[in-house]
Amino acid sequence: MMMMMQQHRNNVGVINNNFRNTHTNNGWHKFFKVWDTVFQVEAKYEPKDPIGRGAYGVVCSCINTLTKEKVAIKKINVLDNSVEALKALRELKILRHVRHKNIIALKDVMIPSAKCEDVYLVFELMDADLGTQIRPSLRLPNNTIKYLMFQLLNGLDYLHSSNIIHRDLKPGNLLVNAKWDLKICDFGLATTTKGSPQSQPATEYVVTRWYRAPELLLQCHTYGPAIDIWSVGCIFAELLGGNPLFPGKNQVDQLMKIICILGTQNNSNLGFLTSWEALNLLKSWPYTPGINFESLFPYADQEGLDLLNKMLQFDPRKRITAAEALQHPYMRSMYYSLTSQPTTPYPCTVDVTADVGVDKIRKMIWDEMFLYHIEAAFQ
Repeated sequence: MMMMMQQHRNNVGVINNNFRNTHTNNGWHKFFKVWDTVFQVEAKYEPKDPIGRGAYGVVCSCINTLTKEKVAIKKINVLDNSVEALKALRELKILRHVRHKNIIALKDVMIPSAKCEDVYLVFELMDADLGTQIRPSLRLPNNTIKYLMFQLLNGLDYLHSSNIIHRDLKPGNLLVNAKWDLKICDFGLATTTKGSPQSQPATEYVVTRWYRAPELLLQCHTYGPAIDIWSVGCIFAELLGGNPLFPGKNQVDQLMKIICILGTQNNSNLGFLTSWEALNLLKSWPYTPGINFESLFPYADQEGLDLLNKMLQFDPRKRITAAEALQHPYMRSMYYSLTSQPTTPYPCTVDVTADVGVDKIRKMIWDEMFLYHIEAAFQ
């Protein structure tokens, strides 16, 4: 596995380190390029390899020359885009509060300019994301899949017990190392619930399409932590089969692929719908009996398929919770104790939306950075 991870990392790009160290108002900083993106970080960080890039920003690995610790640094531009700025704020707020072995640790935050144009988030470094390790030609052993699922559910149970919904669980947002230790990352779309965990208004785009729950596809007015469980079920199926289970091309095609496998839903499974239009759409499609999971995943054991079935319930009210899944017979061989679960030290809330404007969000990011450093000083 380590060879595959190293090959993946070697193919993602190059770092240009021909920039000098420069003294700024905030101290000595090092300049270097990752692809065509200029990084400005504290001089103690020595750049190593590019890791990835996308709408979220650019990530590279570095070494803290003072501690010899390997880290991943993500650069996010928050100057013009209120959506990306909000994602950075969410990560700062949530990761300052959570402490769990299956959730990525935020080690440091850097904002080189007082204008708060760019934010650099420093994370613990893992070897790869799970998406790079799943392929049809490489069937993972059942024990490895079980270990990955246990860790994912363990971290998710911690988040849900803290009223945090991730809202974008997918293989690419799960980091692993050579020992298959797993950590949940990327909290840019995460939110916190107030009061009832089922009362989150469905007001924005969440969850990558292939892992999006039926209640989101059918535009229900509210949703809860069950959307994360659906995503976990999709990830579980992908680990078992090597391919995404529901690779829809658009919203309707996504829903059709779900119905093709789960089968036509009876009235008792459609009571959660809040739209007559959505109900009529489902009723207009021809009957399909669905496909048995045993035929899709012939190498999986029966207990694993039973858990998968409980995760991929069309009706979110009938979906298993993370806490219940950890007690499922499939997890019997995994050590788990409710009393050993850590708890967040105090409530975390993320109740900001992008429409407040990028300037206000940037100010909140700046304030959050200082709160983070105050807390870090006492750890």
